[in-house]
Amino acid sequence: MQKTSIGLPENIAGMLCYILGWVSGLILYLIEKDSDFVRYHATQSIIVFGALTLASIAMGMVPFIGAVLAPLLSLLAFVLWIILLIKAFQHTRYKLPWAGDLAEKYADKNLL
Repeated sequence: MQKTSIGLPENIAGMLCYILGWVSGLILYLIEKDSDFVRYHATQSIIVFGALTLASIAMGMVPFIGAVLAPLLSLLAFVLWIILLIKAFQHTRYKLPWAGDLAEKYADKNLL
């Protein structure tokens, strides 16, 4: 397994993209310049956990619906977090249905 520009093995850096959700994804997206694998996982982390964060904020604005759906959203976020951590550690380019397509599209472009 090759090292990244930050000196970590790709699977460890890919896993770190998900550790703090979209925040760690953004940090690794900005500092990793060589590894397409890490940039892909960083971009997918930003998209998935950014969308979940926005959905959580939106649900907080609607009291009854938010109270019913918030636990389900939290469970979904936790399950996705575990799956994505494991897949990145296994050095698998795991692609979620809609976020994976966007991540592939934007991972190789230096948008930020």
